[in-house]
Amino acid sequence: MNILVTGGAGYIGSHVVRELLAAGHLPVTYDNLSEGHREAVAGGVFVEGDLRDGARLLAAMRDRGVEAVMHLAASCSVGESVADPHKYYDNNVAAGLGLLAAMRGAGVRLLVFSSSAAVYGEPREVPITEAHPLAPINPYGRTKAILEELLGDFARADGLRHVSLRYFNAAGAAPDGLTGESHDPETHLVAVVLNAALSGGTVDVFGTDYPTPDGTCLRDYIHVVDLAQAHLLALEGLGRGTAGGAYNLGNGGGYSVREVIETARRVTGREVRVREAPRRAGDPAVLVAGADRIRRELGWAPRIPGLEEIVETAWRWHKNRRY
Repeated sequence: MNILVTGGAGYIGSHVVRELLAAGHLPVTYDNLSEGHREAVAGGVFVEGDLRDGARLLAAMRDRGVEAVMHLAASCSVGESVADPHKYYDNNVAAGLGLLAAMRGAGVRLLVFSSSAAVYGEPREVPITEAHPLAPINPYGRTKAILEELLGDFARADGLRHVSLRYFNAAGAAPDGLTGESHDPETHLVAVVLNAALSGGTVDVFGTDYPTPDGTCLRDYIHVVDLAQAHLLALEGLGRGTAGGAYNLGNGGGYSVREVIETARRVTGREVRVREAPRRAGDPAVLVAGADRIRRELGWAPRIPGLEEIVETAWRWHKNRRY
């Protein structure tokens, strides 16, 4: 199958492209390279373009015979979304509408959407299941929730068949060390801590007074390859007519910021300096996934579930990064 991957040069997108290639599909990566890296794209077809360029996007779909879309292109920092909501509504909602319009023009009716646990806001119960109300507390989460709602409208109007994958905290790198996380600036905790281990820098711990065992935020970390594999299973489910709606993606266990730092110290054998800082706006105290639905309906199971192994794959990448 020929599959358009928006944001396919980004951290998660590049791993999705690799999984598609391994499964015998033709990925058509569409990326404006504002945050992604051309060197991260392992194969298939690459088209440099912006989702707001409707003509280029439509041509990419028609010229390459695209049959399905995996939509990962988005801005994804909670803190930045609070400081610059305009950017997030433009990149995540307006550009998403442009993609849906191009899909309608090209007659493409299958979509796997990269959503987020941020749609839930402060959890009323842990672990969080897909039945939990959507109550985002930051613009990033609201943009993801809005696009999920739009997909329902397009499904009713155009027959769009879609899956929303609600990621918890993506981390790690390809076990072979060829692809990994490379942002500037880096905002994801595992990568921030490993960069500090390499450089001798300091990690800011934002908030030490949360209602958690050690006072720092608790998050569910999921390996990026497991995320990528879930995209394939979601697409296969759409093809069989069995998948639809939203699926959580997480391991079902939480680790605090301090636990991540201690794990990185063990894996790297290096000291990581810490500086305590005030809470950031928009950060829930605890986010842990209930991911039984995707296990039951699509047969998904994490291949790299442990935090230490996740950090080990990321450390191999950071020590020998290629881009």
